[in-house]
Amino acid sequence: MSDQSPQPEFKVWAADDVVYGPVPLATLVQWIQDERVLGETWIYSVNGNRWNKAAELSELADAFAGRTGPKSDTATADTTLLVSGLRPGMLRRVKALATMNDQQLGRFVQLMEIARVEQYKTVVRQGAPGDAMYAVLDGEVRARIMAGGKETELARFGPGDIFGEMSLFDGGPRSADVVANSNSTLLRITAERFDRLCRDQPELANPLLFELAKSLAKRIRADDKKIADVFRMARVGGLD
Repeated sequence: MSDQSPQPEFKVWAADDVVYGPVPLATLVQWIQDERVLGETWIYSVNGNRWNKAAELSELADAFAGRTGPKSDTATADTTLLVSGLRPGMLRRVKALATMNDQQLGRFVQLMEIARVEQYKTVVRQGAPGDAMYAVLDGEVRARIMAGGKETELARFGPGDIFGEMSLFDGGPRSADVVANSNSTLLRITAERFDRLCRDQPELANPLLFELAKSLAKRIRADDKKIADVFRMARVGGLD
């Protein structure tokens, strides 16, 4: 029989009304240093079977020593979401998410997937069935088409941009490849989960729908301009 005591583990009741964990003490200390866990955050001690505010736990006394609280109101809002692998503020780069409060944002991302894509990796392939939309949280990707072994770049997408949104509505084939220009973090929103969001939580879906409508309208206008420019050049060249 082992005489070793179990390592302390904790759960965190975050501002998005999601309980994260259990996590070891070292992880909890790191979250305090990152200001993701504040003195007022409720912590559940698995070993002690009790809830306490973080600042009241003896195990965290050294972690809070000398701290006077969050640096600013903005810092508090950006760092209380304990979404695995995301740096503070990354989610709010997406316009459709920027207006959500912490609770709404936490509920939203629990239905989505975080995809980390290495540089040069293909995210989606032209002609493949469209089953998800993406939002760029960090890094950069490009849309391209290949013809005769040569690449034509159509667009670049950086933090806050979205692509593949038509997939949420018609599931049609992808119109282009999307390739990572650098190591990137993407929020993947599948059509199936988006339908569920619209049905069960319309208050979360509406901001995204509004942003998608604006994005699609902008692209349609851009395409119309390109077509008009082609006809204008054809007339000038006497090709009509």
